[in-house]
Amino acid sequence: MKYVLVTGGVVSGLGKGVTASSIGLILKACGLRVTSIKIDPYLNTDAGTMSPFEHGEVFVLDDGGEVDLDLGNYERFLDIKLTRDNNITTGKIYQSVTDKERKGDYLGKTVQVVPHITDAIQEWIERVAVIPVDGEDGPADVCVIELGGTIGDIESMPFIEALGQFSYRVGAGNFCLIHVSLVPVLNVVGEQKTKPTQHSVRGLRSLGLTPNIIACRSTTALEDNVKEKLSRFCHVPVDNIITLYDVSNIWRVPLLLRDQKAHEAILKVLNLEGEPALGEWTSRAELCDMLHEPVRVAMVGKYTGLSDSYLSVLKALLHSSVACRRKLIVDWVPASDLEDETAKENPENYRSSWNLLKGSDAVLVPGGFGDRGVEGKILAAKYARENRIPFLGICLGMQIAVIEYARSVLGLQDANSTEFDPNTQNPCVIFMPEGSKTHMGGTMRLGSRRTYFQVRDSKSAKLYGNQSFLDERHRHRYEVNPDMVQQFEDAGLSFTGKDESGRRMEIVELPNHPYFIGVQFHPEFKSRPGKPSAVFLGLIAAACGQLESLLKKGEAATNGFSNGTSAENVHRLGNGTTPANGNGSFDGIYCNGNGVHV
Repeated sequence: MKYVLVTGGVVSGLGKGVTASSIGLILKACGLRVTSIKIDPYLNTDAGTMSPFEHGEVFVLDDGGEVDLDLGNYERFLDIKLTRDNNITTGKIYQSVTDKERKGDYLGKTVQVVPHITDAIQEWIERVAVIPVDGEDGPADVCVIELGGTIGDIESMPFIEALGQFSYRVGAGNFCLIHVSLVPVLNVVGEQKTKPTQHSVRGLRSLGLTPNIIACRSTTALEDNVKEKLSRFCHVPVDNIITLYDVSNIWRVPLLLRDQKAHEAILKVLNLEGEPALGEWTSRAELCDMLHEPVRVAMVGKYTGLSDSYLSVLKALLHSSVACRRKLIVDWVPASDLEDETAKENPENYRSSWNLLKGSDAVLVPGGFGDRGVEGKILAAKYARENRIPFLGICLGMQIAVIEYARSVLGLQDANSTEFDPNTQNPCVIFMPEGSKTHMGGTMRLGSRRTYFQVRDSKSAKLYGNQSFLDERHRHRYEVNPDMVQQFEDAGLSFTGKDESGRRMEIVELPNHPYFIGVQFHPEFKSRPGKPSAVFLGLIAAACGQLESLLKKGEAATNGFSNGTSAENVHRLGNGTTPANGNGSFDGIYCNGNGVHV
């Protein structure tokens, strides 16, 4: 087993996750099997109880693991399925060591950070690295490890010590350290400054780790004299100093590494050979930049102040918009700004949010928790339903659509979820019987669950290739009240997907609407570049006027939509135009509203 460790210095938020994913991708393109591990030094057992404002979205894995969003990047780039153990936290390590101590496994020894915690970290890495994640038998060839945080952080010290010991243990030729650092440009002098990186590397070496490669984040490519200076002071060959400058879309980062021969430097350290074949990836990156005809999606949510809160949703929209040959524009609409209360307190925000909603081609209400903004989401669902605007509700978004239908169509004015109104007389969304009301962490309905289609002629069934069932990932505590389902269906709402018991509603549709679908699961977690999620692709296709063509031509059935379809096969649905240029943001997503850009 070969190991590639990615660390970060100077400041957080440099893009270590994207860098680690891109490194994994170019190694995979060289014909190697790759797996990934993310180390988060925080004391939480997992990311499940952390606020999206604090740490971005919680990514959910097939096995129900609630993990850091970087594992989502790994899965999307490498097209793999990771496990909860691929995310190591300080909380998990200390808990495992404490459990062993309580069982007497240490035979009376004094349990210390060194060697017990550091040994536990190394054992965890070795154990998880051999777990197959690509659907094939046997261990991977290379494990890419990302160490969260910044070199010098107190909480990461045990991991630094453990990884220093680990590099010595596995030996030269089996361990490559890539340090991601910042080379800022001061506006006053306009010069690329190397001192922060010099200090960062010095700190890393003082802790027992020596970088083989330095990946420098900067707004522009590093000048030759800057590379030579870094090489001299950091004791790294000039050819092993890579520039990660700003690019037009995230899919260009692996190409950036390839063009600078980063793969050759990594393979040389690991005593491996190979040349990356990135033809399809290159085509996708170039296509993303060429798109100019826009599709506007109103994202009506609670956490619109931080785009990372909905990272996988944004990626799923991007995958689908590229498949439909459209440039994605996301209009962020804070749900609470749509409510009547805001009209009184802040009429400008109220008008602005409603203008964004009314100017969109599609409306998406993502998942969330808590009652803030719920009434605004209900108003957004009502607007989309009454004005026949393509609508997709995910998790809470599906429950919102059901509540709105109960109020507006069934005439149940006090209809609500018991999450928001425990005393409602018409509880159309209720707490699941198996849930815990005393413990929050890991107590939801989590991970991959099977949904069986009830109506074969529905849009959702067609989008998923007319299969009898699908497997998607879940994360929820509340569900549609099964005792009210017949009442809803009699009024025209169709529950086209249910679980194996037939009492848990998974997919809801309005048959007489151009595209109005709610799903209890989170399809965004399994969307991939080139294989967009079925319901996201349906939303974008409906917004672009391509849905009928998509369903009529049988694209879904032909390409097997269990996780999505091939973007290359869907491209012909677009108009085929090739604009002369296409500038974009780092992710290829254009976002408006509240100054938030992705």
